[in-house]
Amino acid sequence: MAGYRLLARIGEGGMGSVYLSRTRGNQPVALKVIRREYAQDEEFRRRFEQEAAAARRVQGYHIVPVVDHDTTGPQPWLATVYVPGLALDRVLALHGTLPLSTVLQLTGCAAEALHAVHKAGVIHRDMKPSNILIGSDGPWIIDFGIARAADATQLTRSGGLIGTPQFMSPEHANGQEQTPAADIFSLGLIAAVAATGRHPYGDSGAITLATKIANTEFRPPDLTSYPEPLRTVLERTLAADPAARPSPSELAALCEELAERPLRDFTDWLPAPVAAGIARQEQLAGEQGALAGGGDPAGASAEADVSAGSGDSAGAAGATTVPPGDGSRGAVPPNSPTPGGYTPTQTPGGGQPTQHAPARPPQPASGPAPSSPPSATAAARSRTPLVVVAAALAVVVVATAAWVFTRDDDKDTSAQGGSGGRTASSSPPGASASPGTSGTPSGYTAVFTAKPLTLRAQFTTGRSSYTNVDLDSPRIDTHASSSTTGAELQYAEWGTAHTLNLVTTTGKSAGATPEQCAEGAAANALPSQLADADQGKELTKGTLLCTVTDEKNLAMLKIKDVVVQKDASGIEARDYVTELTLWKTA
Repeated sequence: MAGYRLLARIGEGGMGSVYLSRTRGNQPVALKVIRREYAQDEEFRRRFEQEAAAARRVQGYHIVPVVDHDTTGPQPWLATVYVPGLALDRVLALHGTLPLSTVLQLTGCAAEALHAVHKAGVIHRDMKPSNILIGSDGPWIIDFGIARAADATQLTRSGGLIGTPQFMSPEHANGQEQTPAADIFSLGLIAAVAATGRHPYGDSGAITLATKIANTEFRPPDLTSYPEPLRTVLERTLAADPAARPSPSELAALCEELAERPLRDFTDWLPAPVAAGIARQEQLAGEQGALAGGGDPAGASAEADVSAGSGDSAGAAGATTVPPGDGSRGAVPPNSPTPGGYTPTQTPGGGQPTQHAPARPPQPASGPAPSSPPSATAAARSRTPLVVVAAALAVVVVATAAWVFTRDDDKDTSAQGGSGGRTASSSPPGASASPGTSGTPSGYTAVFTAKPLTLRAQFTTGRSSYTNVDLDSPRIDTHASSSTTGAELQYAEWGTAHTLNLVTTTGKSAGATPEQCAEGAAANALPSQLADADQGKELTKGTLLCTVTDEKNLAMLKIKDVVVQKDASGIEARDYVTELTLWKTA
């Protein structure tokens, strides 16, 4: 599909199917392919393009970003980051309700995510437990804004229903115009169910619940049985009047106050069984990434049984999602037949998928892995011989590589007269280990050195703009589209936000030699997206950024100066004055 190899179906729902795939850089992504019934509706295609493009502008904490989409092929699709974790609906089904402190923290973090969604001019419109992914480093929101694309399709006009009735807002259930406050109402319902297992409107079927929700103004829910301080949250969020509900920022602050701990302090934030299940998913992600990292992205996982069963009504439920992780993390075959979590990445025009570098992964939670349901255990047993053989092969390959490099180092030492100290160099795959004179890097040829390159922010308030940087040329395109094909960096302006997208895996180097640069790119990777505040922390004067380009060259960008610019309205952004060095590798 558009250059992505579909490794397994990990979710399915009302709008389409979700597939596990990988980028050229072996990063796991989730690819959501829209059902053909919707694809045949031109109005849907138009709205899907609008909503997917808007969703790609959303940046913030606790958001699984949309990174690619395409509406021109036989079936529209979009891609997001793949996160190892469990969807909230699955957590509740496996482990029951969550402690009140956990629910308050979850609700507050989800409210922070909604703040970023709404700030980008997007309304989620389908907040529900299956669209909240639970990880060791907090909750993650997926599928924001996509449901709106189906609102005016022929399927909907002929009686279809878009959205999840039991988690709708009154205005949604009544067919009225939705505002950001609709997401807050839905989040309140989620909090009630997560903490107590009881829906505020009773224990009826979905359509009956939607009818009761629609009549909230005349018959509000009875909240007296809910414990404090949860009841305070529910009284605010479940107000019939959208204007009476708190803003996402107000709700986040309220939840932090009631939880009596910082929202982003995720130390022991989950019950031990839940944390153990997530730790197991993270462990599987690391193992699969290590097995699949040496060749074809399908590698070790193509033959594995990673089918995850049916998804939710939006086709986006995530039982196994991986928040941005590093290059060592791979796809996670679920250890139970549940909907799969995901993070998509798209390549316009059907070309090769863009390589995205996820942020550093969270540390796995401690504790033993939970026992799997019988069906999952059987599936795991069926995969055991393959995994054991693959793991053994990986050990042999690593041991052989270590022996070869050690032997080559010994040769180099003897050739140079047997000097006592020997410095081990770290080279990317493909760099030769041929002997050279002392102080001369082996396996690298300089294409150019310290070439001036300045990346300037654009100020086009009211519309989006993109600046793409091709480090191989080098070339800066200030009139680029959202596509990152051929670029290693992209400077994007969305409204008042300036985000630096690191398209290829990019890391910080401790020194200016090519060996140090290669090591920094591989072992000190930065998040794939740096918002304004993150840029101020990570990209300071003197920083050495290194990456392997899409043409397989090694590039080092030295930041000589950072100049903060401000437009007439007071919006600030950074210009980066840099020097670029490029090496070819053997």
